[in-house]
Amino acid sequence: MTIADLRRMMLELQPKDLPTLSLEMRSSQSAVATVGPIAVGVDVKRSFQLYRSGIFDDPTCSSVTYNHGVLVVGYGTENGQEYWLVKNSWSAFWGMDGYIKMSRNKNNQCAIATDALYPLV
Repeated sequence: MTIADLRRMMLELQPKDLPTLSLEMRSSQSAVATVGPIAVGVDVKRSFQLYRSGIFDDPTCSSVTYNHGVLVVGYGTENGQEYWLVKNSWSAFWGMDGYIKMSRNKNNQCAIATDALYPLV
């Protein structure tokens, strides 16, 4: 394999080829269940940093801009409130063993549905 071959392969693997989806749509639930983790951006405020348990609900988060990347790994409903199960990168000492339950279908709270990507393997 030549360097030119490697460069061509790298160009073929650019993020432009990754499917995008809206996490506010039902299809995203199917993607999480069948494809696996979905990379998303979220708007992190102090309340997010201090999260310990329960469903995170902070209406002061932006619904447009984000400043941190996480993985949506699941979803559910608890006491009638829908949530995304999200894996953070801040170690198992943060949140619920490194995870957070974020409000789902709630006006794109914390910009979680702004940009969502997953790979096709």
